[in-house]
Amino acid sequence: MNETKIMLSEKEIPKQWYNIMADMPNLPKPPLHPGTKQPIGPADLSAIFPMSLIEQEVSTQRWIDIPEEVLDIYTLWRPAPLYRARRLEAALKTPARIYYKYEGVSPAGSHKPNTSIPQAYYNKKAGIKRIATETGAGQWGSSMALAGSLFGLDVTVYMVRVSYDQKPYRRIAMETWGATVHASPSTVTNSGRKMLEVSPDCAGSLGMAISEAVEDAATHDDTNYALGSVLNHVMLHQTVIGLETKKQLEMVGEYPDIVIGCCGGGSNFAGISFPFVCDKIHGKQVRAIAVEPISCPTLTKGEFRYDFGDTAGLTPLIMMYTLGHDFMPPGIHAGGLRYHGDSALVSQLCHDGLIEAKSYGQTSVFEAALTFSKSEGIIPAPESSHAIRAAIDEALLCKEEGKEKCILFNLSGHGYLDLTAYADYMSGKLVDYEYPEEKIKESLAKLPTL
Repeated sequence: MNETKIMLSEKEIPKQWYNIMADMPNLPKPPLHPGTKQPIGPADLSAIFPMSLIEQEVSTQRWIDIPEEVLDIYTLWRPAPLYRARRLEAALKTPARIYYKYEGVSPAGSHKPNTSIPQAYYNKKAGIKRIATETGAGQWGSSMALAGSLFGLDVTVYMVRVSYDQKPYRRIAMETWGATVHASPSTVTNSGRKMLEVSPDCAGSLGMAISEAVEDAATHDDTNYALGSVLNHVMLHQTVIGLETKKQLEMVGEYPDIVIGCCGGGSNFAGISFPFVCDKIHGKQVRAIAVEPISCPTLTKGEFRYDFGDTAGLTPLIMMYTLGHDFMPPGIHAGGLRYHGDSALVSQLCHDGLIEAKSYGQTSVFEAALTFSKSEGIIPAPESSHAIRAAIDEALLCKEEGKEKCILFNLSGHGYLDLTAYADYMSGKLVDYEYPEEKIKESLAKLPTL
Protein backbone atom coordinates (compact mmCIF):
# COMPACT_ATOMS: atom_id res chain seq x y z
CA MET A 1 0.00 0.00 0.00
CA ASN A 2 1.32 3.46 -0.91
CA GLU A 3 1.87 5.75 2.08
CA THR A 4 -0.60 8.63 2.26
CA LYS A 5 0.11 10.26 5.64
CA ILE A 6 3.66 11.00 6.74
CA MET A 7 3.66 11.32 10.51
CA LEU A 8 6.13 12.45 13.15
CA SER A 9 5.98 11.52 16.84
CA GLU A 10 5.32 14.17 19.49
CA LYS A 11 9.00 13.91 20.46
CA GLU A 12 9.86 15.23 16.99
CA ILE A 13 8.00 18.55 17.33
CA PRO A 14 10.66 21.23 16.65
CA LYS A 15 12.12 22.61 19.88
CA GLN A 16 13.08 25.93 18.29
CA TRP A 17 11.51 28.38 15.86
CA TYR A 18 13.52 29.47 12.82
CA ASN A 19 14.19 33.21 12.38
CA ILE A 20 14.76 34.09 8.72
CA MET A 21 16.23 37.48 9.67
CA ALA A 22 19.48 35.65 10.46
CA ASP A 23 19.83 34.72 6.77
CA MET A 24 18.13 37.47 4.74
CA PRO A 25 20.47 39.34 2.41
CA ASN A 26 18.56 42.55 3.16
CA LEU A 27 16.70 43.13 6.41
CA PRO A 28 13.48 45.17 6.34
CA LYS A 29 13.78 48.87 7.08
CA PRO A 30 12.87 49.70 10.71
CA PRO A 31 9.26 50.49 11.67
CA LEU A 32 8.63 54.20 12.22
CA HIS A 33 6.71 55.92 15.00
CA PRO A 34 3.28 57.04 13.69
CA GLY A 35 3.74 60.50 15.20
CA THR A 36 7.44 61.37 14.91
CA LYS A 37 8.14 59.20 11.82
CA GLN A 38 11.39 58.17 13.53
CA PRO A 39 12.48 54.54 14.08
CA ILE A 40 10.64 53.05 17.03
CA GLY A 41 12.31 51.43 20.01
CA PRO A 42 11.17 48.84 22.57
CA ALA A 43 9.69 51.54 24.80
CA ASP A 44 7.31 52.59 22.02
CA LEU A 45 5.92 49.05 21.79
CA SER A 46 5.84 48.17 25.50
CA ALA A 47 2.41 49.77 26.00
CA ILE A 48 0.73 46.98 24.02
CA PHE A 49 3.27 44.10 23.79
CA PRO A 50 5.24 42.13 26.41
CA MET A 51 9.02 42.62 26.24
CA SER A 52 9.62 38.97 25.34
CA LEU A 53 7.67 39.39 22.08
CA ILE A 54 9.32 42.75 21.39
CA GLU A 55 12.70 41.02 21.68
CA GLN A 56 11.58 38.36 19.19
CA GLU A 57 10.32 41.08 16.87
CA VAL A 58 13.78 42.63 16.48
CA SER A 59 15.98 39.55 16.98
CA THR A 60 18.37 38.34 14.28
CA GLN A 61 19.18 35.16 16.23
CA ARG A 62 18.66 32.17 13.89
CA TRP A 63 17.06 29.79 16.40
CA ILE A 64 14.76 30.78 19.27
CA ASP A 65 13.75 28.21 21.88
CA ILE A 66 10.08 27.23 22.14
CA PRO A 67 9.04 27.28 25.84
CA GLU A 68 8.14 23.93 27.39
CA GLU A 69 4.66 25.19 28.33
CA VAL A 70 4.03 26.07 24.67
CA LEU A 71 5.36 22.71 23.47
CA ASP A 72 3.03 20.95 25.92
CA ILE A 73 0.01 22.65 24.35
CA TYR A 74 1.34 22.14 20.81
CA THR A 75 1.00 18.39 21.43
CA LEU A 76 -2.79 18.80 21.29
CA TRP A 77 -2.41 18.84 17.49
CA ARG A 78 1.27 18.86 16.58
CA PRO A 79 3.01 17.37 14.74
CA ALA A 80 0.51 18.02 11.95
CA PRO A 81 0.28 15.37 9.20
CA LEU A 82 1.86 15.74 5.78
CA TYR A 83 -0.22 14.12 3.03
CA ARG A 84 0.78 12.81 -0.38
CA ALA A 85 -2.12 13.95 -2.57
CA ARG A 86 -2.19 10.80 -4.69
CA ARG A 87 -5.89 11.07 -5.54
CA LEU A 88 -5.50 14.68 -6.63
CA GLU A 89 -2.51 13.68 -8.76
CA ALA A 90 -4.63 10.97 -10.41
CA ALA A 91 -7.53 13.35 -11.00
CA LEU A 92 -5.19 15.82 -12.72
CA LYS A 93 -3.30 13.06 -14.58
CA THR A 94 -0.09 14.87 -13.69
CA PRO A 95 3.41 13.44 -13.32
CA ALA A 96 3.96 15.91 -10.46
CA ARG A 97 4.16 14.65 -6.88
CA ILE A 98 1.92 16.81 -4.69
CA TYR A 99 2.19 17.08 -0.92
CA TYR A 100 0.19 19.19 1.49
CA LYS A 101 0.75 20.03 5.14
CA TYR A 102 -2.62 19.95 6.91
CA GLU A 103 -2.95 22.58 9.64
CA GLY A 104 -6.73 22.11 9.95
CA VAL A 105 -6.14 19.50 12.68
CA SER A 106 -5.69 22.19 15.36
CA PRO A 107 -8.60 22.75 17.79
CA ALA A 108 -9.39 26.03 16.04
CA GLY A 109 -9.18 24.40 12.60
CA SER A 110 -6.29 26.44 11.22
CA HIS A 111 -2.57 27.25 11.57
CA LYS A 112 -3.26 30.27 13.78
CA PRO A 113 -2.84 28.57 17.21
CA ASN A 114 0.86 28.12 16.35
CA THR A 115 1.25 31.78 17.33
CA SER A 116 -1.79 32.46 19.57
CA ILE A 117 -0.50 29.93 22.12
CA PRO A 118 2.98 31.51 22.53
CA GLN A 119 1.51 35.02 22.46
CA ALA A 120 -0.87 34.13 25.28
CA TYR A 121 1.98 32.43 27.18
CA TYR A 122 4.29 35.46 27.01
CA ASN A 123 1.50 37.88 27.95
CA LYS A 124 0.48 35.71 30.91
CA LYS A 125 4.11 35.64 32.11
CA ALA A 126 4.17 39.44 31.90
CA GLY A 127 1.14 39.73 34.22
CA ILE A 128 -1.36 40.77 31.55
CA LYS A 129 -5.01 39.96 32.30
CA ARG A 130 -6.69 40.69 28.98
CA ILE A 131 -5.96 40.58 25.24
CA ALA A 132 -7.57 42.80 22.59
CA THR A 133 -7.33 41.63 19.01
CA GLU A 134 -9.00 41.72 15.61
CA THR A 135 -10.04 39.02 13.18
CA GLY A 136 -11.10 38.84 9.54
CA ALA A 137 -12.66 35.48 8.74
CA GLY A 138 -12.56 34.51 12.42
CA GLN A 139 -9.77 31.94 12.37
CA TRP A 140 -7.36 34.19 14.25
CA GLY A 141 -10.06 35.33 16.68
CA SER A 142 -10.97 31.70 17.35
CA SER A 143 -7.33 30.82 17.94
CA MET A 144 -6.76 33.71 20.33
CA ALA A 145 -9.97 32.84 22.19
CA LEU A 146 -8.71 29.25 22.50
CA ALA A 147 -5.33 30.44 23.81
CA GLY A 148 -6.99 32.79 26.27
CA SER A 149 -9.08 29.95 27.68
CA LEU A 150 -5.97 27.77 28.13
CA PHE A 151 -3.98 30.49 29.92
CA GLY A 152 -6.80 32.19 31.86
CA LEU A 153 -6.80 35.46 29.89
CA ASP A 154 -9.88 37.50 28.97
CA VAL A 155 -10.06 38.06 25.21
CA THR A 156 -11.91 40.79 23.29
CA VAL A 157 -12.15 40.36 19.52
CA TYR A 158 -13.06 43.01 16.95
CA MET A 159 -14.38 41.01 13.99
CA VAL A 160 -14.66 42.59 10.53
CA ARG A 161 -18.38 43.22 10.10
CA VAL A 162 -18.81 41.45 6.76
CA SER A 163 -17.28 38.29 8.25
CA TYR A 164 -19.23 38.76 11.50
CA ASP A 165 -22.37 38.51 9.36
CA GLN A 166 -21.10 35.85 6.91
CA LYS A 167 -19.55 33.52 9.49
CA PRO A 168 -21.68 33.40 12.69
CA TYR A 169 -20.26 30.03 13.71
CA ARG A 170 -16.76 31.50 14.00
CA ARG A 171 -18.19 34.06 16.42
CA ILE A 172 -19.95 31.33 18.37
CA ALA A 173 -16.68 29.36 18.56
CA MET A 174 -14.93 32.41 20.04
CA GLU A 175 -17.71 32.91 22.55
CA THR A 176 -17.64 29.20 23.42
CA TRP A 177 -13.98 29.65 24.41
CA GLY A 178 -15.00 32.67 26.51
CA ALA A 179 -14.17 35.64 24.28
CA THR A 180 -16.21 38.82 23.82
CA VAL A 181 -16.79 39.59 20.13
CA HIS A 182 -17.71 42.95 18.59
CA ALA A 183 -18.56 43.58 14.93
CA SER A 184 -16.07 46.13 13.58
CA PRO A 185 -16.42 49.02 13.14
CA SER A 186 -18.11 49.09 16.55
CA THR A 187 -19.42 51.72 18.94
CA VAL A 188 -17.00 50.48 21.63
CA THR A 189 -13.97 52.55 20.56
CA ASN A 190 -13.40 56.12 19.40
CA SER A 191 -11.92 54.95 16.10
CA GLY A 192 -14.90 52.65 15.50
CA ARG A 193 -17.41 55.42 16.23
CA LYS A 194 -15.61 57.80 13.85
CA MET A 195 -15.70 55.22 11.07
CA LEU A 196 -19.43 54.65 11.59
CA GLU A 197 -20.08 58.40 11.47
CA VAL A 198 -18.51 58.53 8.02
CA SER A 199 -20.05 55.25 6.81
CA PRO A 200 -22.87 53.83 8.99
CA ASP A 201 -23.22 50.73 6.76
CA CYS A 202 -19.48 50.09 6.52
CA ALA A 203 -18.58 46.42 5.91
CA GLY A 204 -15.33 46.87 7.81
CA SER A 205 -11.75 45.87 7.06
CA LEU A 206 -8.85 44.31 8.92
CA GLY A 207 -7.23 47.73 9.03
CA MET A 208 -10.28 49.16 10.82
CA ALA A 209 -10.49 46.24 13.25
CA ILE A 210 -6.77 46.60 14.05
CA SER A 211 -7.36 50.30 14.87
CA GLU A 212 -10.07 49.34 17.36
CA ALA A 213 -8.05 46.58 19.01
CA VAL A 214 -4.90 48.74 19.31
CA GLU A 215 -6.93 51.60 20.82
CA ASP A 216 -8.55 49.18 23.28
CA ALA A 217 -5.17 47.83 24.40
CA ALA A 218 -3.54 51.25 24.62
CA THR A 219 -6.31 52.63 26.84
CA HIS A 220 -6.45 49.76 29.38
CA ASP A 221 -3.51 49.09 31.70
CA ASP A 222 -4.31 45.40 32.14
CA THR A 223 -4.65 44.78 28.37
CA ASN A 224 -2.18 44.01 25.59
CA TYR A 225 -2.68 43.70 21.87
CA ALA A 226 -2.16 40.49 19.88
CA LEU A 227 -1.86 40.23 16.10
CA GLY A 228 -2.33 37.02 14.13
CA SER A 229 -0.17 37.86 11.13
CA VAL A 230 2.18 40.49 9.61
CA LEU A 231 4.59 40.95 12.55
CA ASN A 232 8.02 39.33 12.64
CA HIS A 233 7.35 37.31 15.79
CA VAL A 234 4.20 35.84 14.21
CA MET A 235 6.19 34.73 11.15
CA LEU A 236 8.74 33.22 13.56
CA HIS A 237 6.17 31.15 15.48
CA GLN A 238 4.64 29.77 12.29
CA THR A 239 7.94 28.27 11.07
CA VAL A 240 7.09 25.19 13.13
CA ILE A 241 5.03 24.23 10.05
CA GLY A 242 7.90 24.25 7.57
CA LEU A 243 10.37 22.73 10.01
CA GLU A 244 8.10 19.73 10.59
CA THR A 245 7.46 19.45 6.86
CA LYS A 246 11.17 19.31 6.10
CA LYS A 247 11.57 16.34 8.46
CA GLN A 248 8.56 14.59 6.95
CA LEU A 249 9.75 15.03 3.37
CA GLU A 250 13.21 13.73 4.34
CA MET A 251 11.51 10.57 5.64
CA VAL A 252 10.31 9.78 2.10
CA GLY A 253 13.39 11.09 0.30
CA GLU A 254 11.73 14.23 -1.10
CA TYR A 255 12.55 17.92 -1.39
CA PRO A 256 10.11 20.37 -3.01
CA ASP A 257 10.72 22.14 -6.29
CA ILE A 258 7.86 24.50 -5.44
CA VAL A 259 6.45 25.63 -2.05
CA ILE A 260 3.06 27.39 -2.07
CA GLY A 261 0.97 29.21 0.53
CA CYS A 262 -1.93 31.64 0.42
CA CYS A 263 -1.03 35.14 1.55
CA GLY A 264 -3.05 37.83 3.31
CA GLY A 265 -0.74 39.18 6.00
CA GLY A 266 1.76 36.41 5.34
CA SER A 267 1.74 34.09 8.37
CA ASN A 268 0.86 30.72 6.85
CA PHE A 269 2.93 31.38 3.72
CA ALA A 270 5.90 32.27 5.93
CA GLY A 271 5.27 29.24 8.12
CA ILE A 272 5.51 26.73 5.29
CA SER A 273 8.08 28.55 3.14
CA PHE A 274 10.69 30.32 5.31
CA PRO A 275 12.67 27.17 6.23
CA PHE A 276 12.89 26.43 2.49
CA VAL A 277 13.60 30.06 1.52
CA CYS A 278 16.57 29.79 3.88
CA ASP A 279 17.85 26.97 1.67
CA LYS A 280 17.28 29.12 -1.42
CA ILE A 281 19.30 31.97 0.10
CA HIS A 282 22.13 29.47 0.53
CA GLY A 283 21.98 28.20 -3.05
CA LYS A 284 19.23 25.56 -3.19
CA GLN A 285 16.92 25.58 -6.22
CA VAL A 286 13.38 26.02 -4.87
CA ARG A 287 10.50 28.34 -5.78
CA ALA A 288 8.24 29.86 -3.12
CA ILE A 289 4.90 31.25 -4.33
CA ALA A 290 2.60 33.51 -2.26
CA VAL A 291 -0.99 33.45 -3.57
CA GLU A 292 -3.50 36.25 -3.01
CA PRO A 293 -6.96 37.32 -4.31
CA ILE A 294 -7.21 39.61 -7.35
CA SER A 295 -9.63 41.67 -5.24
CA CYS A 296 -6.89 42.41 -2.68
CA PRO A 297 -3.66 42.19 -4.74
CA THR A 298 -1.12 43.51 -2.26
CA LEU A 299 2.05 41.82 -3.54
CA THR A 300 1.02 41.79 -7.20
CA LYS A 301 -0.31 45.36 -7.55
CA GLY A 302 0.66 47.20 -4.37
CA GLU A 303 3.67 49.46 -3.88
CA PHE A 304 6.70 48.82 -1.67
CA ARG A 305 6.28 51.77 0.67
CA TYR A 306 6.05 52.81 4.30
CA ASP A 307 2.43 52.64 5.43
CA PHE A 308 0.34 52.25 8.56
CA GLY A 309 -0.78 48.76 9.50
CA ASP A 310 -4.26 50.07 10.36
CA THR A 311 -6.86 52.45 8.97
CA ALA A 312 -6.78 55.09 11.70
CA GLY A 313 -2.99 55.47 11.66
CA LEU A 314 -2.41 54.28 15.23
CA THR A 315 0.18 51.61 14.40
CA PRO A 316 3.82 52.13 13.44
CA LEU A 317 4.64 52.71 9.78
CA ILE A 318 5.95 49.51 8.20
CA MET A 319 7.96 49.15 5.00
CA MET A 320 5.81 46.71 3.05
CA TYR A 321 3.83 46.11 -0.08
CA THR A 322 0.60 48.02 0.45
CA LEU A 323 -2.59 49.06 -1.30
CA GLY A 324 -3.00 52.00 1.10
CA HIS A 325 -4.18 51.86 4.70
CA ASP A 326 -7.66 53.18 3.84
CA PHE A 327 -8.08 50.52 1.13
CA MET A 328 -11.57 49.05 1.44
CA PRO A 329 -11.56 45.46 0.13
CA PRO A 330 -14.73 43.88 -1.25
CA GLY A 331 -16.45 41.25 0.89
CA ILE A 332 -14.98 38.14 -0.73
CA HIS A 333 -15.40 34.92 1.21
CA ALA A 334 -11.67 34.52 1.89
CA GLY A 335 -11.90 37.01 4.75
CA GLY A 336 -8.47 36.15 6.09
CA LEU A 337 -6.89 37.55 2.91
CA ARG A 338 -8.64 40.94 2.99
CA TYR A 339 -5.71 43.06 4.20
CA HIS A 340 -4.17 46.13 2.60
CA GLY A 341 -0.56 45.29 3.54
CA ASP A 342 1.78 42.38 4.05
CA SER A 343 4.43 41.18 6.45
CA ALA A 344 7.61 43.28 6.29
CA LEU A 345 9.60 40.04 5.99
CA VAL A 346 7.47 38.61 3.18
CA SER A 347 7.49 42.01 1.44
CA GLN A 348 11.28 42.33 1.60
CA LEU A 349 11.79 38.80 0.29
CA CYS A 350 9.38 39.52 -2.57
CA HIS A 351 11.13 42.82 -3.32
CA ASP A 352 14.47 40.97 -3.42
CA GLY A 353 13.12 38.32 -5.80
CA LEU A 354 13.49 35.42 -3.36
CA ILE A 355 9.76 34.64 -3.48
CA GLU A 356 7.06 35.02 -6.14
CA ALA A 357 3.45 36.22 -5.99
CA LYS A 358 0.33 35.21 -7.91
CA SER A 359 -3.30 36.33 -7.68
CA TYR A 360 -6.58 34.58 -8.58
CA GLY A 361 -10.28 35.36 -8.74
CA GLN A 362 -12.51 33.61 -6.24
CA THR A 363 -14.47 31.55 -8.79
CA SER A 364 -11.34 29.74 -10.03
CA VAL A 365 -10.25 29.34 -6.39
CA PHE A 366 -13.53 27.62 -5.46
CA GLU A 367 -13.33 25.49 -8.60
CA ALA A 368 -9.94 24.25 -7.33
CA ALA A 369 -11.38 23.72 -3.84
CA LEU A 370 -14.09 21.42 -5.24
CA THR A 371 -11.55 19.48 -7.30
CA PHE A 372 -9.46 19.01 -4.16
CA SER A 373 -12.36 18.07 -1.87
CA LYS A 374 -13.74 15.54 -4.35
CA SER A 375 -10.36 13.82 -4.65
CA GLU A 376 -8.77 14.25 -1.20
CA GLY A 377 -11.95 14.40 0.89
CA ILE A 378 -11.12 17.51 2.95
CA ILE A 379 -13.19 20.66 2.37
CA PRO A 380 -10.57 23.43 2.48
CA ALA A 381 -10.92 26.96 3.80
CA PRO A 382 -11.40 29.60 1.07
CA GLU A 383 -8.04 31.12 2.04
CA SER A 384 -6.17 27.82 1.69
CA SER A 385 -7.93 27.19 -1.62
CA HIS A 386 -5.82 29.94 -3.19
CA ALA A 387 -2.76 27.77 -2.54
CA ILE A 388 -4.62 24.76 -3.97
CA ARG A 389 -5.41 26.73 -7.15
CA ALA A 390 -1.73 27.56 -7.65
CA ALA A 391 -0.66 23.97 -6.86
CA ILE A 392 -3.13 22.57 -9.40
CA ASP A 393 -1.94 25.02 -12.05
CA GLU A 394 1.70 24.07 -11.42
CA ALA A 395 0.77 20.38 -11.58
CA LEU A 396 -1.07 20.87 -14.88
CA LEU A 397 1.98 22.70 -16.22
CA CYS A 398 4.08 19.67 -15.26
CA LYS A 399 1.62 17.53 -17.24
CA GLU A 400 1.90 19.82 -20.25
CA GLU A 401 5.71 19.86 -20.08
CA GLY A 402 6.12 16.22 -19.01
CA LYS A 403 8.09 17.16 -15.90
CA GLU A 404 8.03 15.28 -12.57
CA LYS A 405 8.29 18.09 -10.06
CA CYS A 406 7.61 17.91 -6.31
CA ILE A 407 4.96 20.45 -5.29
CA LEU A 408 4.26 21.31 -1.64
CA PHE A 409 1.45 23.53 -0.37
CA ASN A 410 0.10 24.52 3.01
CA LEU A 411 -3.52 23.53 3.64
CA SER A 412 -3.73 26.07 6.43
CA GLY A 413 -7.28 25.35 7.55
CA HIS A 414 -10.51 23.46 6.88
CA GLY A 415 -13.66 24.99 5.40
CA TYR A 416 -16.35 23.36 7.54
CA LEU A 417 -17.43 26.74 8.90
CA ASP A 418 -17.28 28.26 5.42
CA LEU A 419 -20.01 26.17 3.80
CA THR A 420 -22.11 29.26 3.03
CA ALA A 421 -19.33 30.31 0.67
CA TYR A 422 -19.46 26.92 -1.03
CA ALA A 423 -23.24 27.19 -1.33
CA ASP A 424 -22.88 30.62 -2.94
CA TYR A 425 -20.30 29.28 -5.40
CA MET A 426 -22.36 26.23 -6.37
CA SER A 427 -25.49 28.36 -6.87
CA GLY A 428 -23.60 30.81 -9.09
CA LYS A 429 -23.74 33.75 -6.69
CA LEU A 430 -19.99 34.29 -6.45
CA VAL A 431 -18.43 36.68 -8.93
CA ASP A 432 -14.84 37.74 -9.52
CA TYR A 433 -13.94 41.27 -8.59
CA GLU A 434 -10.62 42.65 -9.75
CA TYR A 435 -9.86 45.78 -7.77
CA PRO A 436 -9.70 48.76 -10.19
CA GLU A 437 -6.25 50.24 -10.81
CA GLU A 438 -7.62 53.77 -10.33
CA LYS A 439 -8.97 52.87 -6.88
CA ILE A 440 -5.57 51.50 -5.86
CA LYS A 441 -3.85 54.67 -7.12
CA GLU A 442 -6.38 56.80 -5.23
CA SER A 443 -5.64 54.94 -2.00
CA LEU A 444 -1.86 54.96 -2.51
CA ALA A 445 -1.95 58.72 -3.10
CA LYS A 446 -2.99 59.15 0.54
CA LEU A 447 0.07 57.36 1.95
CA PRO A 448 2.14 59.41 4.40
CA THR A 449 5.07 61.29 2.85
CA LEU A 450 8.40 60.83 4.61
